[in-house]
Amino acid sequence: MSFEPICIVFLLIFITPLTAIGRGKIYISPMTKYGVLNLENKTIPKEIETEAIKALEYYPELWDTDITFQFKDSIKKSTMQAQPRFKSLLQGRGKRSYIILISRKIQIDQEEFTIKDIPSDVIISWLGHELGHVMDYRNRSTFGMLIFGFKYLYSTPHIQEVERAADTFAVRHGMGEYILKTKNFILEHASISEKYKQRMRNFYMSPEEVMHLINEDS
Repeated sequence: MSFEPICIVFLLIFITPLTAIGRGKIYISPMTKYGVLNLENKTIPKEIETEAIKALEYYPELWDTDITFQFKDSIKKSTMQAQPRFKSLLQGRGKRSYIILISRKIQIDQEEFTIKDIPSDVIISWLGHELGHVMDYRNRSTFGMLIFGFKYLYSTPHIQEVERAADTFAVRHGMGEYILKTKNFILEHASISEKYKQRMRNFYMSPEEVMHLINEDS
């Protein structure tokens, strides 16, 4: 057998399993300590491809979950928003698909940013937080998700509970340092008002709480 056919066989055996087709795009699935990240069931815009893959690496439970990352011109009172696709709510928990909406215009207090203005580590953190929401949703029944949505609209304590839960999922999955960078990005930003910073403190984990979780897991 000549050298060329041997090379082709080698590539087919060792390279092809790492190649995934994601909604018409070709991705090289990164190897991690948990195995190979499956991207066949993911849709990721090119602008955040690196950050989304990095965040997904921390959530091996979601590697076989259908997730679409999608830009939206703006999201009211939010930078990103994770939610199950409505039709998939009628299926079993393991068959649900999810969409993570990402605002193209990011309004933080009086400051307006685009995704290009945000440090890569902060984007990874935000995506990791949203994936934390997906982890939370996976544990809820269809009826539970309907109650969840209703309470999120009207109950401040419920919002605090679920946002802190998403932070906790992210930290428990090894993303603590990323989450801290986002807290510091906002809380130490000179142009952001104290009122907005206080709102962040009310709804999300504090840097001290994040550090406590990190130390617990170390």
